[in-house]
Amino acid sequence: MSDLHTATENVLIDERVRGFPPGNPPLALAAIGKQGWKPYDGRMALPLISLDRQAFTGNVELMMAYVKSHGADIAPHAKTPMSTALAETLLAAGAWGTTVADIRQAAVLLKAGQRRLILANEIGGAAAARRLAALLGRYPDAELHVFVDSTALVEALRSAWQERSLPPLGLLVEFGAGRAGARSVDAAEAILDAIVAAETPAFRLTGIAAYEGAAATADAEETMRRIDALMAVTSDFLPKLRARIGDERPLLVTAGGSVFFDVVIARLAAAVAADPACRLVLRSGAIFFHDHGIYERGLAGLDARGGFRIGGETISAAAGFRPALRVWAEVLSRPEPLLAICGMGMRDVAMDQGLPRPLALYRNGARLADLESTEVFRLNDQHAFVALADGSDVAVGDVIECGISHPCTCLDRHAILYGLDPDHSVTTAYLTSFG
Repeated sequence: MSDLHTATENVLIDERVRGFPPGNPPLALAAIGKQGWKPYDGRMALPLISLDRQAFTGNVELMMAYVKSHGADIAPHAKTPMSTALAETLLAAGAWGTTVADIRQAAVLLKAGQRRLILANEIGGAAAARRLAALLGRYPDAELHVFVDSTALVEALRSAWQERSLPPLGLLVEFGAGRAGARSVDAAEAILDAIVAAETPAFRLTGIAAYEGAAATADAEETMRRIDALMAVTSDFLPKLRARIGDERPLLVTAGGSVFFDVVIARLAAAVAADPACRLVLRSGAIFFHDHGIYERGLAGLDARGGFRIGGETISAAAGFRPALRVWAEVLSRPEPLLAICGMGMRDVAMDQGLPRPLALYRNGARLADLESTEVFRLNDQHAFVALADGSDVAVGDVIECGISHPCTCLDRHAILYGLDPDHSVTTAYLTSFG
């Protein structure tokens, strides 16, 4: 066990953190799972967010089986939970590395002991390059690959790496649609020229990157056309890149979020397989948590195109993956017959890709009923407005368990993610590092 892991386990948690019972003496993080707390038994401060550990474990096993079946690798995106403990869990389950979105996230993972990272973003200019250099100077054994989509960024990084002795930096030429990334082969070739001209043993080209999720639109057919075009230019560029640097150097081709990863596999696998020194690395992260919203819809779409295949067999992704995250809130008011007000709002739960979904009702420490006929229709800062059916038995003081949509913008509101066993008892707690 590393010194940092021990230090994290010994971090004292108190009422400043959601969920921690008011008046309870501070506890070490490692002790929280030994208290027998439940989100619905009246002891924990609500709202809070929880992780169904059994569902999470099943999702990990299923996604790792899928990746292995297709001869690919995965570097799960850590921005979803920003939990070093969960990132370590994914590495232990077979992940090739970890993906981060910015320099600060890279610093968090490096400090936690991880050494193989993809920084799946452009970082800025000369000042950002110097910040990245200062960080990696502290970790001589680090392996970091960063997206580049301009000659200006290549020059900024080259200048920073010339100024001091630093661990190797891998540069990934990014093709893009809808976000960052080169928009044409000509633009990518100019970036490639700049990298090759500046190469040293510690500063070199290591592959190609793309993010297909940014190409999505409200029109499913247009989305597929845009993703197909992005994957085509990415795969077509690989042999051109290989011709410039020779046959021996290992290369990465990386793409793949949590909705269209099957399309990435289908469109890029042949090009990667034709290059014996090339590795295809997905970056899916939210898939391990799933949800009751955007990813629920995304996996339904994946099933509709028959995209989830393991060992040559098509199976249902929607049935296989399970939503692992819940937000728990108390009923504060029943001001109208068909309305309940819960103590959960925009400060506590995501709303950018859909509102939370009521799942179950708890009273006096026990599950009372499913809530299939209720709906959250509006959020304030700290209130959720819940539409009820005629004759609803929801009462002030009840606890409502909600599913969420879009884990990435929900988890970042919370300092602690409480891990639950099948009877919803807290058995562990994960510290998050959103800053």
